This record gives sequence, C-alpha cells and structure tokens, in this order.
Amino acid sequence: MSINLFSNKTLGILVAGLALNCANIACVSAQNPVETNEPSADYKPAFAGQTRIAGIKTKTLLNITVINEKLENPWAISVLPNGGFLITQKQGTMVILTPDGKLSKKITGLPKVDPSGQGGLLDVTLDPNFAKNRMIYWAYSEPQDKGILLAIAKGKLAANETSIENQTIIYRATPAYTGKLQYGSRIVFDKNGNLFVSTGERSGNDIRIQAQYLNSSLGKILHLTTDGNAVANGPFAGKTDARPEIYAYGLRNPDGLAINPSTGDLWEAEFGPKGGDEVNIIKPGKNYGWPIITYGTEYSGKKVGDGIQQKEGMEQPVYYWNPSISPGCIAFYNSNSIAEWKGNLFVGGLGGSHIIRLVIKDDKIVGEERLLEGKGERFRDMAEGKDGALYSVTDNGHLYRIAKK
Repeated sequence: MSINLFSNKTLGILVAGLALNCANIACVSAQNPVETNEPSADYKPAFAGQTRIAGIKTKTLLNITVINEKLENPWAISVLPNGGFLITQKQGTMVILTPDGKLSKKITGLPKVDPSGQGGLLDVTLDPNFAKNRMIYWAYSEPQDKGILLAIAKGKLAANETSIENQTIIYRATPAYTGKLQYGSRIVFDKNGNLFVSTGERSGNDIRIQAQYLNSSLGKILHLTTDGNAVANGPFAGKTDARPEIYAYGLRNPDGLAINPSTGDLWEAEFGPKGGDEVNIIKPGKNYGWPIITYGTEYSGKKVGDGIQQKEGMEQPVYYWNPSISPGCIAFYNSNSIAEWKGNLFVGGLGGSHIIRLVIKDDKIVGEERLLEGKGERFRDMAEGKDGALYSVTDNGHLYRIAKK
C-alpha cells in the first residue's frame, strides 16, 4: 500500500504502531521521525515503515570518547583477538592499535593503490581462524593500464606485525574503468568460511548499467572461496553469459555489508544517488534494481532513468533515506553490555555526519535513532569490540569508543 510520506496522519500511524511494538523490542516510547528535512525527491514508499519510521532514544547512559585522533584517512577497522585493532589507511598502509587505541605497529609493503577519489586501501577482514593462521583479506583500488579496478587480496600477518607475507590477489572486479568513484568493497565471511564481497558500479553514466549485467563484476555481491573462485552451486552457476561468483546484483555503491547474528541473513547498506540511500537484505539471485529503480535522483535533480521506484522482478529496500545520509558502513551489535542495543543495526553516516541505530523486528525497521550528531565527523567504519563497546573510525582520523557509562 502506498502512503503519503509527509502527512501528519501517516506519521501518527507510524508512531502509534511502534509504540504498540515497544514491549517486544525493548525500546522506549516512540517519538517523531528523526529526519525532519524535506526530501530531495517526493516519491512515495512501497509500504508503511519503509522510510522515516518513528524515532527512539537509548535509555542507557553512554560514555563516548576519542581514543585515537592521529589516524591517516582510516577506511576500515577489524578487531584483533587481543582486543586491539587492525585499521586500513586510504593512502596504502595498515596500522595496529592496542585495545586502548595507542599505535602499536605500522604495516607497509602492500600493493600499490590509487588513492584518488573514493579509491585507496579499503576494507580489511580477519580470517575466522586468524588466531591460528594469521590470514587477512583486504580490498583496494588497483591501477591498471586502462583504468582502475577493485582488487581483493590475502596474506599472512608477519610475526613482527609490520608486513604481510605471501600476498596474493585472489579476485579482480572487471572491467576496469577510468573513473575514481564507487568501488563498494566490503568483505564478510559466511558461516562456511567463504567470502561475500560487495562491488560498486563505478558511478559513470556509461558504466552504471553494468550493475544489471550478469557478465560483469560491477554493482554486485560476489560469493567467493578464499582462493577467489566462485562458491559452488551459486544462483547463476551454469548460466550462459553469467559469472558464477555473482550472488546478487543491481547495486549502486554497497559500502556496508554485515551478517545478522540472530538470523544469519546478509544485510547491505547502499550509498544512493541524491537521496535513495538503502538498507537491503541480500538474497541469492535477487536483483536490487539499480539503475532501473531508485528512491533517489541524479545530483542535478533530474530523474534517474524513467524515475520509477518499483518494478516486477526487482527487490524493494527494507528501508531508505531521503534526503541522503550517505551510509559508509554497517555493523550489528550483538553484545549484552548495552542490552537494549542487542540485535540492532548501526549505520555510519558520511554526509549525514552521525551514526544511525536501527531497531529490527521481523526483518522490518521499527525504530531509528541518531547518535553522535554535532561532531562534524564522517563515520567510515564500525565494529563491536571485545569489551562490548562500539568502535568507529572517521575520515578525520579519529577512533571513537561508544560504551556503557
């Protein structure tokens, strides 16, 4: 059912609906939606609660501190077995921090990256057996003779923690392209020890349609073995003119990727055009619509394509934002330290300059909160620490610790 997104009646229904559910999801009384600005496109959602859901507020008193403010354009953060952190830096280095945020080691000698635009050294993920094998996997923008592409590499963290041994590129997202935007590039391990990798469609009007092409790596969620091969029996295995590693397609710039620990589902946050930032549950073989359907517009204000938001055979987002919050990352919170946050999805806003907390019930968003507003930060990546705190790196070079007071 379509609804008028901005009517007082609709907002009242949404707020009341959330209030009725609060007893089951441990939230406080519902408030007005946190977004109060006018949308950049006056499109109607496909269902009630798809956008501008009622606001909520954390009851737990929080202690928010910056434990490092000297990082150099950090892009991704992974938590080490000892509670410390492995962090990538956009220009091409990694650093290791102690659990309290102090610089411990700097890792150099990594492959050459193209750090211009939105490129550089991007995501990093630890092997599930890292404590034994010390293997890590990372993504970066690799310069080529005819452009730049997203590369996925692996290697062993040396005992001295200043280099990566036996570095191997396991996958290249082709075709290469001369543009310097929208690489996507999050890496997540599944329960079987294989990789989910997100790839951007590289932004340009001349290439974005490849998000719909099954013979292209761009604008996809890929399912790869640790050697970079297609996981067997994928949704497009054996299909003519389709890459067997493709798990899902029709994505713009999937900068957030995480597995819901309570359901095992793969969730994705997508950096939309002007408006139309999305959260999706990724299912095998599904088409998420870009650039055919979107709740956003071109940056010029013109419609994207035919200006449609729904089409048969294309998935609707679980939730979207308009105007943009520019999601750079997502993380599920699974600790009991802040009990009311358990099972919630956190979204790092870049242009929005805040962290968003989303409460989920039956795979629907039922409440939204904004945290750390007014800090002037672009929250690039987040991770739950061994201590139950939520950690986030920002483009300003800061590492935040958000914990129970």
